[in-house]
Amino acid sequence: MIHTEDLTRRFGNRTAVDRLTFDVTAGEIVGLLGPNGAGKTTTLRMLAGMIAPSSGSARVGEYDPAREPGRVHETIGFLSESPGFYGRLTAGENLAYFARFYDGLDVADAVDCGLDRMGLSGRRGDRVGTFSKGMKQRLALARAMLHRPRILFLDEPTAGLDPEAARDLRRLIVELSEEQRTVLLCTHNLTEAEAICSRIAVFRTRLIALGTPASLREERSRSRVRVRLVGDVTRWIDTVREFPFVRFAEAEPEGVLVIGLADIGRDRPRLVTRIVESGGEILEVTEERKTLEDAYLDLVKEEA
Repeated sequence: MIHTEDLTRRFGNRTAVDRLTFDVTAGEIVGLLGPNGAGKTTTLRMLAGMIAPSSGSARVGEYDPAREPGRVHETIGFLSESPGFYGRLTAGENLAYFARFYDGLDVADAVDCGLDRMGLSGRRGDRVGTFSKGMKQRLALARAMLHRPRILFLDEPTAGLDPEAARDLRRLIVELSEEQRTVLLCTHNLTEAEAICSRIAVFRTRLIALGTPASLREERSRSRVRVRLVGDVTRWIDTVREFPFVRFAEAEPEGVLVIGLADIGRDRPRLVTRIVESGGEILEVTEERKTLEDAYLDLVKEEA
């Protein structure tokens, strides 16, 4: 549903997006994670045909956003980080206004369906200026869905929402995915990304890593063990670093060595044996388990 190849955008001498290549299939929710200024919103704007790439190419559905932005706009729904509405118009009037931009759309039916799906039918006649942030975000998603698009671009959809409103919006996003709609989601919320995303793209101008939340966690965890020893562990660092299968060794408080291994399945028993043979008294050996936040911070730090 979405394909990019070496997609690049420069602003003067600054590269905002650098040779982005990835694919998103039907029904996936793919999260773009990265620090502020990483190029996430610029990527969405290029894919939506709002700005042209400096080089590279993209396909959204069957269309090239740079050459056929109008056809792309018929295919996608876009929810920006700060969606704008006419505050003195009602919810129904706002949706009807935007629905008229789509040729052949049954405006009344689209408005009814959008309000009903987002739980806003009872607020149809209320001015949007009186709405809470959460209600405005639901109305913005209703607006993005007026023409029943197959692809949704969501930029920080739950930013600034209270926990209950954010949870409700996440449920709506998952429901859309279950209907085989494709969702590309920019977020800073790692808990949110882990809860609803099929895959996560860690992004800092260029694509650093792409995988499921579980695979990203495991990739950063699988080669590390924590060894708790009797006594001062710092005296064991040089000894352990001499073992040919050890990639690194670091001391932590409370008698713990964090040790990187070339192959944890093969080398963990060898590590224990060598430490014991060298006179060490081992209290505990555990595999290090990282959270998605740990994995993300590691990746961004290494890229920096």
